[in-house]
Amino acid sequence: MSLALTDLKMRNLYLSLIIPLLCVVVQPLAAQAPTPAAKPKQFIYVLHLVPRLYDDKAWTAEDKAAVDGHLANFKAAVQSGQLILAGRAMESGDKTFGIAIFEAVDETAARKFMESDPAVAAGVMTAELHPFAVVLQRKNP
Repeated sequence: MSLALTDLKMRNLYLSLIIPLLCVVVQPLAAQAPTPAAKPKQFIYVLHLVPRLYDDKAWTAEDKAAVDGHLANFKAAVQSGQLILAGRAMESGDKTFGIAIFEAVDETAARKFMESDPAVAAGVMTAELHPFAVVLQRKNP
């Protein structure tokens, strides 16, 4: 048998062993490729001041600190891109309310975001969570 024929047979044998081995190794690696993260969902929570705070004179230093923390959390959430919009009605007493429109991966994460709001956690405000979708939005100037 000539040397060239033996080399050809060895090469074919080598390829016939290597190709299936590569398939065995590469296919599981492809299956382990990270899946893209789910697109965040939008939620809104509606905030209401607790009745004892309708009178401005009833506010304690702790109540004011909770609202300061509430605003600080919202500012950080705007910076991170999680908070889309937040605001409040400019009426007083029982007519006042606020809203926060934000993104979260699911309702559990949205509820955690809402319940960790310092004003909610301190009992200064109550909050109600709803799934939401921003349909139209003007561009910022």
